[in-house]
Amino acid sequence: MAFFGVVGNDRTLASTTYSGRESASERAARRRRQGHHRSAVAADRQGQAWADAERARQDRGSWWRR
Repeated sequence: MAFFGVVGNDRTLASTTYSGRESASERAARRRRQGHHRSAVAADRQGQAWADAERARQDRGSWWRR
């Protein structure tokens, strides 16, 4: 049963087999950070559009003030 020889040395195998490669958790964290950075511009534009629409709505007034 060769399986019992593998148990317990998975960190050793991983350090030699995957040396120099980005881990899955590091890759996921990097993608999350990039996604947040990428969406900051879109969120800024959306906020600006909302502010413009709100300002126009306030300047326009209601039907009874026209």
